Parts: sequence; structure tokens; C-alpha cells
Amino acid sequence: MWTLRRRPDNAIDRWDGRFYRRILAFDGLLVEVSVRQTRSSDEPQLEVTAVCERRRPSKLKEKLTAILERTLGLQVDLSGFYEMARDDLKIGALVRRFNGFRPPRFPTVFEALVNAIACQQLTVLVGIMLLNRLARTRGMAFGPSPAAAFAFPTPEELASARPETLGALGFSRQKASALIRLGRECAGDASHFEALAELDDRQAVTRLLELHGIGRWSAEYTMLRGLGRLNLFPADDVAGVRNLHRWLKLRKIPDYKRARRLLSRWHPYEGLLYFHFLLAKLDSRGFLQELTN
Repeated sequence: MWTLRRRPDNAIDRWDGRFYRRILAFDGLLVEVSVRQTRSSDEPQLEVTAVCERRRPSKLKEKLTAILERTLGLQVDLSGFYEMARDDLKIGALVRRFNGFRPPRFPTVFEALVNAIACQQLTVLVGIMLLNRLARTRGMAFGPSPAAAFAFPTPEELASARPETLGALGFSRQKASALIRLGRECAGDASHFEALAELDDRQAVTRLLELHGIGRWSAEYTMLRGLGRLNLFPADDVAGVRNLHRWLKLRKIPDYKRARRLLSRWHPYEGLLYFHFLLAKLDSRGFLQELTN
């Protein structure tokens, strides 16, 4: 959950020490989902509670199961990765430290793209701040004010935004334009970008690079966090490459080509390394402490 959340001030993917909570929209209705683990890590089990806004959407259980399996990586088979890392002197200890981790994905490719645009050339702290503002001003509210939680904005809610409105939230002119055009491209069809799952890596990246405001880092970030391509490590990611530098004890921070070359020894699990490096960073900041107490 923390690899999805990234920062303790994330107002979209929330955590109170026991429950992961998020507002989801189904059939135009809002549902607050609460998830907690009820058994030990040896035999983990998740308990899911859904609170509906007005009435229960049709086939809610099936829809929630599908989206949580995707978002929390519950169906990903990690046995090959564990076998590869078992005797690896570079990453073996790190992988054992976070045994049981599941690689997350954003609920939709659209959300992954919005996250990528918001966080471009910014720290995660600032990127999450912008996303929180976006949800609070463009997303739908669940619950009474001032304690209301907010759903992630829909394509339609971004398509109807004005550049100056997004600018007032802190988005640059270029980012505001990219978000609005992204919303317009898939307004009326929330699954518009899900078709990228049918393409191979090269084709999918090419298609993503055709989108306004999407560069190489954003495309690879979306491939990993939106499409679940665990063989991709966004090698333009400043924090990710610094983590690679630290864990491999390199003399200098590698450029894109060298990073890709170094990571190839762990193919096809480069993206899992990205997440494990992130977990180590989050742990060093004390964010995971409550999970081990």
C-alpha cells in the first residue's frame, strides 16, 4: 500500500494505521472502500468493507474484487523474482526484507497518466500536493464537509477544467494543457487507455509518447504503474536512479543507457526493483515503522 501511497499526506490513497481507504466511483455512484489485513503474513487475508453513497451499484462485489486485485497486485506471481533474488548478493537481502510485497497499480491507466503529468520534474512531495488539490477541487466529495474525502477526478471533470483554474492549483501552463487534453481524449470512455494492455512494450510506449505532455519518463512510469509492466524501471526517474546508485554501490549516478544496461541482469523484474528501492526509502523515513510494531 505504501508504494501506491508514497507520501503520508496522500489524500486519495489514505492510511490510518490499520485501514487503507479510497473513494471509488461505480456507475456514477461513489463508494468508500476500506481494506485491512486480518491474518499474519504467512496466511494473509484481506477484509474489504464498502460504504455506498446512496444505493448499491450493480455487481459491486465483482467490480471491487477486480479493481482491488489490480490496484494491490494480489494476483501477481512473484515466485520467479524470489528465485532470481534468493542468492543475489546485491539485492537478495533487500528482497527478503520486504518478503510478501505486492506490486501496486493505479486503478486506471488514465489515473497513472495524470499522476505522471503532475509529478514531472517535481519531488514526490510537491506532486502529491498537486494531486490532492486536484482531487479536492475537481473530484467528487464523499461524506459531509469538512471531513469529506474525494474521489480521483474523472476524465470528464478534467476535460471541463479551465487552464487558469488548474494554474491556480499550482500546475504550470503546459501541465494544465496536458491534463485537459488528456481528459478530453477519453471523456465518455473511461477505458480508453486500457487498450494499451493489448500492445507490446515498444508499441505501448510509442502510443504514450504521442500524447500531449508525455515524455519518456512519463511513458515508462505509466507502463509500470498503470499497465503493470514489471519489466520496466523508469530509468529517467531521478530518485529511482539514485536508489540504484546507492544499492549497487556505484561510483557515480548512471545515465539512462547505463541504468538500463545495469538493470538488464534482473530482467524481466526491473520494475520490482524500483518498488523495493522505494520501500527501502520509505522505511528509512519511518513510514513503515507502524507496520512492524
